[in-house]
Amino acid sequence: MMKIFRKKSKDADSQNSEADNNEDFFLDDESSQEKKVAAQVGESQDNEAKLDEEWLDEDYEEGQLSVDVFQTKDAIVIKSTIAGVKPEDIDISINNDMVTVRGKRQVEEEVLEDDYFYQECYWGGFSRSIILPTEIIADKVEANLKNGVLTIRLPKAKKSKSVSIKVKDENK
Repeated sequence: MMKIFRKKSKDADSQNSEADNNEDFFLDDESSQEKKVAAQVGESQDNEAKLDEEWLDEDYEEGQLSVDVFQTKDAIVIKSTIAGVKPEDIDISINNDMVTVRGKRQVEEEVLEDDYFYQECYWGGFSRSIILPTEIIADKVEANLKNGVLTIRLPKAKKSKSVSIKVKDENK
């Protein structure tokens, strides 16, 4: 453990030379105050580690949903394979220029970890947020689930046509 106080010198000259040479910067023995602070820091770190473990043990862990995002002439399209997820277990929200897809893939049967040969499928909560490259019409968004593929169609907002303005010469 690092000790944070300099050792006290018996005379002022040795104290100055120690400071100049950066020698003996740390204490050899912990003071009672240092022990108390170290114990409090240790307890705080232990409590933090326990909270982290509890957080990880609960359902807070989420997988990231894999997506394809592309555009057509009229829409932004998001596709994702989410086999094994019911439509009612999917939540799609649009907030300004971002679409967020959340859901949960439920395990249908309990299998002991020792009984697995391979365990590559992700089970549990998942989410993905996508920043939209153009404005969309949020009221007309459609989402469909077919053969385990989620397709979200986000119609693009019509942009105003550019108009050329002729400048008049008022000096004439």
